[in-house]
Amino acid sequence: MRTKVAIIGAGPAGLLLGQLLHHYGIDNVILERQPPEYVLGRIRAGLLEEGTVALLDEVGAGARAHREGLVHHGVELAFGGARHRIDMHAATGKTVMIYGQTEVTLDLMNARKAAGLTTVYQAAEVKPHDFDTDRPRVTYLKDGVTHEIACDFIAGCDGFHGVSRASVKPSAIQTFERVYPFGWLGILSDTPPISHELIYSNHARGFALCSMRSPQRSRYYVQCPLDDHIDQWPDERFWDELKRRLDHKAVDELVTGPSIEKSIAPLRSFVAEPMRFGNMFLAGDASHIVPPTGAKGLNLAASDVHYLSQAFREYYDEKSSAGIDHYSTKALTRVWKAVRFSWWMTSMLHKFPDQGEFGARIQLAELDYLVSSKAASASLSENYVGLPF
Repeated sequence: MRTKVAIIGAGPAGLLLGQLLHHYGIDNVILERQPPEYVLGRIRAGLLEEGTVALLDEVGAGARAHREGLVHHGVELAFGGARHRIDMHAATGKTVMIYGQTEVTLDLMNARKAAGLTTVYQAAEVKPHDFDTDRPRVTYLKDGVTHEIACDFIAGCDGFHGVSRASVKPSAIQTFERVYPFGWLGILSDTPPISHELIYSNHARGFALCSMRSPQRSRYYVQCPLDDHIDQWPDERFWDELKRRLDHKAVDELVTGPSIEKSIAPLRSFVAEPMRFGNMFLAGDASHIVPPTGAKGLNLAASDVHYLSQAFREYYDEKSSAGIDHYSTKALTRVWKAVRFSWWMTSMLHKFPDQGEFGARIQLAELDYLVSSKAASASLSENYVGLPF
């Protein structure tokens, strides 16, 4: 098989890149080691920046998001037993949209299917080759037969544990990482949300987040030790712990019910750079991971894909390599700003093992400054709604 761009990974990054390239008339093939049902079964992020929604619109995959997504103008910070609203729209003129990553993935899958584009699911032993030459190729195993795709470029959109970054020589890549000493225990329940906007809670017992996926489906999180297991958290214990970390008004309005999904996610900040290796480019989680506190993971993948698709368009339409030459620098500039914001939000809202009373008071002072200063509120808002591409 021959194509212009071979994309490894059929998550949101790979699918969005594929649709953008198709929109620009650039042939592409996507390889995914899992079946589509598995990809759709991943419960992930649920907040979209306006720039991400605009990219979905550009490829004709945004209609359902506009129909079913929940547009939020602000966010609430809870500390000291009270809640304080940050009006992000007033500060920036922008909003965010609550729309699950699973739904984004489904919409992009359907758009790709409607366009008749090639996606090879359950492609085993995917391996990029010769990406440091002008004849890169990707091999994979399907139904016991080895296949090869010759291409101009390889896009590694296969996540943190994917083969793309792992195929790079260690001497050619530098990684930066901070692993946080706690996780998020999250549950999904078919109950109405506690509030029409997200509530981020700083509490002496640990962080909590009240979110949602729809007017009838809620998503809640509590900070927990890394060595906890979901078997230790029956629904009743989760609801009791969540109530302890919320203000009285929120507790009174909380509707509980059986969980339909429950998981514990570790938190880490991770960046690998550069994001280009000859004719192979990394995008999304293959290059960077952020803690979910800042809601940046999916949106960072979208901005990577925006830069990369524009670079490929320039290469084929304008015969210019400037875009691909500057892709890594441009993408990483935005990545590091989002990594900083996510780290800052995480540091401000969670209980750390070594923070002590001094650290706890610093957090409260920071939060109080945030909600009482227009400049501080505007800074949070600007980062939360998403920096420009």
